[in-house]
Amino acid sequence: MRLSIRHTTHYSFTQPVVHGLQRLRLTPKETQGQRIVEWEMEYDNAHPELHYDDQNFNHVTLVGVEPGANAVTVTCHGTVETKDHAGVIGHHAGHLPLWSFMGQTPLTRPGPKVRALLRDLPSPGEDGKVPFLHALSNRIREDIAYQAGATTVMTTAEEAAAHGYGVCQDHAHIFIGAARAADIPARYVSGYLMMNDRIQQDATHAWAEAHVEGLGWVGFDISNGISPDPRYVRVATGRDYRDAAPVTGISFGSTEELLTVSVAVEQQKQDEQ
Repeated sequence: MRLSIRHTTHYSFTQPVVHGLQRLRLTPKETQGQRIVEWEMEYDNAHPELHYDDQNFNHVTLVGVEPGANAVTVTCHGTVETKDHAGVIGHHAGHLPLWSFMGQTPLTRPGPKVRALLRDLPSPGEDGKVPFLHALSNRIREDIAYQAGATTVMTTAEEAAAHGYGVCQDHAHIFIGAARAADIPARYVSGYLMMNDRIQQDATHAWAEAHVEGLGWVGFDISNGISPDPRYVRVATGRDYRDAAPVTGISFGSTEELLTVSVAVEQQKQDEQ
């Protein structure tokens, strides 16, 4: 499947920026089942400073904000070709050892509410890790309602579980925290999803991956109750949202900033060039 993607990120500042740097993780990965056909990034009031691959093999672009800017716009667009591997990514790669995805972070650390989700689930050693992980995903989806706008990027897994609602980011953090508590390496994934009912979206998507012996990394989209298929495009991975966030950075000379995001994902016909 070929997916055409356009992702626009717009920052507006209450005061002109004296100096600013933005770290962009906006270039899709080229991994099993995924290939970049073309990809371009355009900047308004910003310029690229450096390109590098981070510890998770995420392609990072460091951009500088033009001094005096009141707003910055970053537009990414291109085409990615995907194949169906039933959510299986395969062997572990990256500069971080596999055991680093066993340790909890402040965003994933489980408390009583997250640990309660593990009760009554089959042991990972009884029926195998894959059935356990699917059962965990289903339990989270049943108990934690999807509710847009109710949480923020700083909401922890335990807070979302205690509230009983959240978004795809919260579902992923809860899954990761619970999987690690069950001694299964897990990581966060940010990327794109082609929706069946619309092209325009107001955010990127997020899901989780767990490492299963014999298979490698396997994806779980908890919010939609499925493993990723060709409609999904992986962009960045990490121990939690902070490692895989599309845009992070700092600015000086601005008291406040407003972020708006526009994403469009649609299937491209094979004869289109």
